[in-house]
Amino acid sequence: MKYSEQTLQKWTAPLSQTEEQRANNAIKMIKTAINENENLKSMEIEVFTQGSYANNTNVRAESDVDVCVMLKDIFHEKYPEGKKREDYGFDAADMTFRQYRDLIKKALQDKFQADYVYDGNKSLKINENTYHVQADVVPAFQLRNYYYWGSTDPNKYIEGTWFVAKDGKEVSNYPKRHIKNGVNKNNATNYKYKKLVRIMKHIKNNMVEDKMADRNKITSFLVECLVYQIPNNIITGCSTWTETVRQAIIFLYNEIDEGRHKEWCEVSDMLYLFRGIKWTDLDAKQWLYDAWNYLEYGE
Repeated sequence: MKYSEQTLQKWTAPLSQTEEQRANNAIKMIKTAINENENLKSMEIEVFTQGSYANNTNVRAESDVDVCVMLKDIFHEKYPEGKKREDYGFDAADMTFRQYRDLIKKALQDKFQADYVYDGNKSLKINENTYHVQADVVPAFQLRNYYYWGSTDPNKYIEGTWFVAKDGKEVSNYPKRHIKNGVNKNNATNYKYKKLVRIMKHIKNNMVEDKMADRNKITSFLVECLVYQIPNNIITGCSTWTETVRQAIIFLYNEIDEGRHKEWCEVSDMLYLFRGIKWTDLDAKQWLYDAWNYLEYGE
C-alpha cells in the first residue's frame, strides 16, 4: 500500500482552526458587502455557503470557500409539462441575471477593493490575503422546481439555484439538498462517509500532482458524488481505512464496469451523475483503475 494507515487517518481530518477562521472571515465580509450596498439592501437575498466547505468535505488543497448569493425576489422556474408562468400567478421579472451579477460584483469590489475581485466563468473570484481565504461568489436566482413533484401550488416546490455563466450556459444546482443528504449519509455511517470523501480527495489530488489523473476530468465534486454511491455497510464494515478504500474502489469500479451506475445521481439526488456533459463514466472507471494501481493494492 502506497500510504500508511496513519496517513489515511490523518487525511480524514477537516481543516485546521487557522484555515477555518480565515474562511469565516471571508464569508462574513461577503455578507457585509451585500447588506451594506444601497442597491441590494432592499432585495430579498440569501447568502449561504455551498460546495466542499459547506459540506465539510474540503481538504487543504481546496481551502477556498464557495458562497452563493441567491436572489429570491426574482426566481427561475421549472414547470410541469404544459404549465407556464401564468398558471401560477407569476409576473415577468424586470431584472436580467446579468444585471444582478453586475450589482453583486460592484458590491464586492466596494468591500474588498476592485483589484481583489474579478470574473470567473461561473463565479466572481475574490483573491485571498492573510486575513481571509480565496472565495468563489456565485450570484444566482432562486430556482423553483415544480416539475419534480408535478406541483401546481405556487408554494410547493424544490428549491435550487439557477444562474447564467459568462459563456452563456445556464446552470441549475441544488446545494441545500446536497448538504442535507450528505449529513444524513454521514450520520448513517457513524460519521465515516465524509472522512472517506476527504481521503479519496487527497488521493485524487496526489494523483493529479503525479500526472496520474486529470483534474478537469476527475474533480473533487465528482469524487464526493462517487463516494456517496457506496453502500453504508461497505463504508462502516472495515476495521481499517486501508481496507475501506480498497473495498470502495472495488465496488465503484465493478458497478460501472457492469453497467449498474446508470441511475446514479449527484449527492442532491436531483441531477444524474453521468447523463450530462460534466463527466463520463469511462473517465471515472479509468481513474478508479489507475487509483488501484497508484495505491499499490496489487491483484
